[in-house]
Amino acid sequence: MNKILIKNIGELLTGREGSLEVLHDKELLLSGGKIVSVGKPGELSETGCEIIDADNSLVTPGLVDPHTHLIFFGTREDEFEMRIKGADYMEIAAAGGGIRKSVRMLRDASEDDLVEHSLPFLDNMLKHGTTTVEVKSGYGLSLKDELKSLRALKRLNEMQKVDLVPTFLGAHEFPDEYRGAHSTDREKYIEIIINEMIPAVVEERLAEFCDVFTEEGVFTVAESEKILTAASDAGLGLKLHAEEFEPIGGAELAARVNATSADHLVAISDEGIRSMKEADVTPVLLPGTTFFLGSDRYAPARKMIEAGLKPAIATDFNPGSSMTESLQIILTIACLKLKLTPLEAFEGVTLNAAKALNRSDSIGSLEAGMKADIVIWNADNHKQIPYHYGVNNVRTVIKGGEVV
Repeated sequence: MNKILIKNIGELLTGREGSLEVLHDKELLLSGGKIVSVGKPGELSETGCEIIDADNSLVTPGLVDPHTHLIFFGTREDEFEMRIKGADYMEIAAAGGGIRKSVRMLRDASEDDLVEHSLPFLDNMLKHGTTTVEVKSGYGLSLKDELKSLRALKRLNEMQKVDLVPTFLGAHEFPDEYRGAHSTDREKYIEIIINEMIPAVVEERLAEFCDVFTEEGVFTVAESEKILTAASDAGLGLKLHAEEFEPIGGAELAARVNATSADHLVAISDEGIRSMKEADVTPVLLPGTTFFLGSDRYAPARKMIEAGLKPAIATDFNPGSSMTESLQIILTIACLKLKLTPLEAFEGVTLNAAKALNRSDSIGSLEAGMKADIVIWNADNHKQIPYHYGVNNVRTVIKGGEVV
């Protein structure tokens, strides 16, 4: 059994229940892929250990990215240019771009294509310190192509180091073939999600969660509740894209259906915040998306914190509205635009992100018994990471007790 002792740690970030502590004069003993103990210098035996000298650097949990759309094929840099010239997200979507363009590209790709396309992105995430990633389907929007996406994701989970948390997002948009003028077209697609997609996903054990894009012009609150109720009855955990553009009641719905998280929340109402707090729904904020869309309207993170919520932070990595694998740059944006302190931002990509994935018992903290997912940084303290932006500040990544 390989044992590792990490010595000469400068700052060590660890904690529970949404509050990280900054500790000094600590060493970490790892064995069997887990943290065995945290002790003072000289307390832990070096016998039989591989020694890693942190050289008085920052040591944190492996970063957790709780909202991505990694499974796609082809890119949309043309839409980036369109936004620069003045088009907004909804205008691009109405013209057949956005999610629907990614759907057309993914449908033309094979499962092997999706696996090969995704591997470099996962490698970049790992190099930037991310060790666990939630990944949504949602660019297939048919039974065949949603299953193809989730099967590719299952293969990816077995062939590389990053732990992937699969989410079924068949309700990401209405596909072109169900966008007719009649309301029955919408109803038909929703029935396919409920009666065909969800049972198949559950039967093959391809997802842990079901997500719905609850938004003006996409899925209504009533439609979303119908889908989420069916998913819950089938044994899936629940997530929502909610209040990204308009406060239509998605946050309140997340509370009502006992969702694990509600994500985006740029336009959340005060009542939505209260509902999520009462139901213990984790807010997942995506400041990189707001930044990349060229908007100045960010989620009210400070108001959420004052209400007692503990926000998680994610990249929203996707080909249209947030094309970045780096949680490090997202930490910088979270500090500048959400007004989080550097420590609060780190909580968002460790403790709180783990909670948003129902994994607080195994990742997001550096305590005895937790998975040995660890980052050693080229930095003296945690404040330097969002401060020294646009570069990769990682020195060493340890995944499951192995230097990777």
